[in-house]
Amino acid sequence: MSPVRRAAAEDAEEVLRLRQVMIDAMHSASPTDWQAASLPGLKSRLADPDGEFAAFVVDHPERPGTLAALVVRTLEYRIGGPDRPPGGLIGYVFSVATDPDARRRGYARACMDELLAWFRERGASHVMLTASEDAEPLYASMGFTRDTTPSMRLYL
Repeated sequence: MSPVRRAAAEDAEEVLRLRQVMIDAMHSASPTDWQAASLPGLKSRLADPDGEFAAFVVDHPERPGTLAALVVRTLEYRIGGPDRPPGGLIGYVFSVATDPDARRRGYARACMDELLAWFRERGASHVMLTASEDAEPLYASMGFTRDTTPSMRLYL
């Protein structure tokens, strides 16, 4: 298996391509016009080795210059509370995607393993993600459980 590595700025277009693969799997044929506007900010964040945003990837073994798998993470500080120990570092996982012709080879799991080790090294108290039905068995096998806390959103 190809080794997992941290994505660099030059991987940004491939990161966006795999994010679109994930979005299309959940919403079927969604627009891609958001990608051009996202590219500069993504490149900047991927170029920051000490940033709180990063992606772990596996290079596609049969298609040089493309990615086989992607996992994106961020780390946030939250004030401690009854369900959170003091320190309050929470890991967030999003944009987990595998190229359709590279699935069932363990790439997403390898990226997740690397990501979870990164969270542990930095003292995250827990990790959150949103799972599709197809991906839930992978996350459950890694120890993730369903969260009953409802989520709400406001676009500004």
